[in-house]
Amino acid sequence: MKQSFSLALLALGAATPAFAAQEGGHGSSNPLTPEGGLMFWTLVVFVLLLAILRKFAWPQILGAVEAREKALEEQLAQAQRDRAEAAALLAEHKKLVQDARAQANQLLTEARAVSEKERAVAMEKLREEQDAQLERARKEIIAERERAVADLRREAVDLSLAAASKLVGERMDAEADRRLVTSYLASLEGAR
Repeated sequence: MKQSFSLALLALGAATPAFAAQEGGHGSSNPLTPEGGLMFWTLVVFVLLLAILRKFAWPQILGAVEAREKALEEQLAQAQRDRAEAAALLAEHKKLVQDARAQANQLLTEARAVSEKERAVAMEKLREEQDAQLERARKEIIAERERAVADLRREAVDLSLAAASKLVGERMDAEADRRLVTSYLASLEGAR
């Protein structure tokens, strides 16, 4: 490329003395007046410069443009691949989030079922304890009632014996009297 610029400068240098010679001979020139010699050398320099650029510079410029175009195409292709990969990652992320939500819902459902089961077991245990306490209370009530009835019988026997002694006027044998009154009271209860 440096060669092409030096050749162009040589061509300009050759044209400059000819242009200067023409200028010197005419005196003053009008810049709008076309001059044949200047036009000829300008055209020659332009054609030479165009030929040099075409030979040396255009292939490099076209190569750079093609390389840039190829790089842009590769970047576009890479961007398309990256976009497709990002879409796949997004879809995978959404699937993972959906799976995590499903697992969380399943865990909540299982936890609710376990808590309901434990609650049912606790309620059943509580009912059993209440039933056991109620049964103990009933047994205690029955035992107390039987003790109270036995105490009441003893008192009734004692009162009956005391009343009978007063009626009879003398004291009867305590053991025989007791058996007599107890059997009589037992026969009265059996009649009910």
